[in-house]
Amino acid sequence: MWGAIKKWTGANSSIKTREELVKEIQTLKIPEHVAIITDGNGRWAKKRGLPRTAGHAAGMKSIRETIRAANDLGIRILTLYSFSTENWKRPKEEVDYLMKLPKQFLKTDLKELIDSNVKVQMLGSKEKMPSFTQQALLEFEEKTKNNTGMILNFSINYGARDEILFAIRQIIDEVQKGNIEKEDINEELMNHMLLTRGLPDPDLVIRTSGEIRISNFFLWQLAYSELWFTDLMWPDFTKDTFYQAIHDFQNRSRRYGAV
Repeated sequence: MWGAIKKWTGANSSIKTREELVKEIQTLKIPEHVAIITDGNGRWAKKRGLPRTAGHAAGMKSIRETIRAANDLGIRILTLYSFSTENWKRPKEEVDYLMKLPKQFLKTDLKELIDSNVKVQMLGSKEKMPSFTQQALLEFEEKTKNNTGMILNFSINYGARDEILFAIRQIIDEVQKGNIEKEDINEELMNHMLLTRGLPDPDLVIRTSGEIRISNFFLWQLAYSELWFTDLMWPDFTKDTFYQAIHDFQNRSRRYGAV
């Protein structure tokens, strides 16, 4: 178990070069679904005497680089946990800035995503979001809906406990309407009621910033996911870091509770 939460600092001199890593990665099984908790933007900025918003701006570079790296490797699904239901508690200036990022990202990156055949989806509640944020997210989804390549999920205003409660309420409604029986309630039904319906659970979950926790993210879906942590703040997360995480994942033995 403890091997699954070993942190990578980027300081190991034995780490392979990018070319060596990519060559080795491509000979092994590529994870189907990778999820990332993109943490540490604010602390990255504070360390440099900058406002927290500067950290979020810097983090956009890591988002772009990671999307490209995942797509190049042939990863089928990439989920970025960017704004939780708890993040509304942050200073208003910071929240306002974060709500403007989807619109900015739409202007700068939509064409590349379309050209790269990436399909964008949102996982989370649009409640509380400004109309311009909602519109930007809807436009991403609408203009990439016919793409058949990598699925890019943005988890914005997402909380796993809320998601599970939402799924349970849906199941109760279906039972009360007589559409299903109590005996029909199983894992398959629960999976269908979640926001990730139709998607496989993450094979690998990456968290940046040195924190070793999952922070109300995919509590149902992470039952057998491999966890990979690094002390690097999200703005310092590079394509090389991503390749290292994939390489480490490929060298783990996944037993799913068996021997």
